[in-house]
Amino acid sequence: MARTYGVGPDDRVLHKTPTGFDVSVWELFLPLITGARLVVTAPGGHKDAAHLRDTIAGHGVTLAHFVPAMLDVFLAEDDVERCASLRRVVCSGEELAPHTARAFTTRLPGCALANLYGPTEAAVDVTSWECEGELDTVPIGAPVDNTRLYVLDAELRPLPPGTPGELHIGGVQVSVGYHR
Repeated sequence: MARTYGVGPDDRVLHKTPTGFDVSVWELFLPLITGARLVVTAPGGHKDAAHLRDTIAGHGVTLAHFVPAMLDVFLAEDDVERCASLRRVVCSGEELAPHTARAFTTRLPGCALANLYGPTEAAVDVTSWECEGELDTVPIGAPVDNTRLYVLDAELRPLPPGTPGELHIGGVQVSVGYHR
């Protein structure tokens, strides 16, 4: 993530996710390994769009994570444009709808939006997609570093690009106990 999104000492990363959720891992450790500042919300602040807006704007947060449903609530908040310090928002945890990506571009035009995907069996996220332009669907994207993706049929044979099948993940992100 640090290399992919260019996170460094000039960044301020928002930590709002309860520690029982995997996203909290990168929210806490990414600033520590990159020299960025860690901005921590008040307890329960992750549920309050106005609090998030005020925290982001007040502390100059440059990187934040939202589940898509909360991003919808955040984008509906008055004066969300005050969050001009944001240079990137990443979404994961559920499907990112095209209408949410469009609303994001309208409300925060200077900020990049990435859609990330990561199943329970993998450590946090395994794919990333930059949401740019008009989208009819928001893809889950391409594999992140140290990840391999395969689309296989019912007999576990590779399928050609564009053919529906089952997604299989390989790499260091796959949890112990699963075939790698």
